[in-house]
Amino acid sequence: MIRPGRAGDIPAIHQMVRDLAAYERGLHEVTATQDDLRAALLAPRPSLFAHVAEEDGQLVGFALWFLNYSSWAGRHGIYLEDLYVAPERRGQGHGRALLAELARICVERGYRRLEWWVLDWNSPARAFYESLGAVPMDEWTVHRLTGPALDALAELTPPG
Repeated sequence: MIRPGRAGDIPAIHQMVRDLAAYERGLHEVTATQDDLRAALLAPRPSLFAHVAEEDGQLVGFALWFLNYSSWAGRHGIYLEDLYVAPERRGQGHGRALLAELARICVERGYRRLEWWVLDWNSPARAFYESLGAVPMDEWTVHRLTGPALDALAELTPPG
């Protein structure tokens, strides 16, 4: 069953975020807490949304997402931050069902895109996404500012 995440799901979602980070070789970078997730998901006007895959009363996967906007299309879209299915539950349709739910939301609301990143070395995920019709955006390169570089650029803001 696919459903929106609820407050009681936050501990399991947080653990699966950590499991995903470990798989992606980035657990050492995770600083998010359950309270961070709770604040983002349960705010009066949330900026982050969750859907979960539940089987026999147990969460087996999740999708964390938020809205983006295409100035070219003039419409919102969904940016999928994380998609995760427990390794022992993969191949049973949970990932496909989570993505299908997000696609349904896009179509229902008139959103034009469902986008996400996938690590270059993650061949099983890339093959899965491409089997659904997703197209890799090879000509685009991701850029990111964090830490001291972000702080330094922020200091360049003119006063006022």
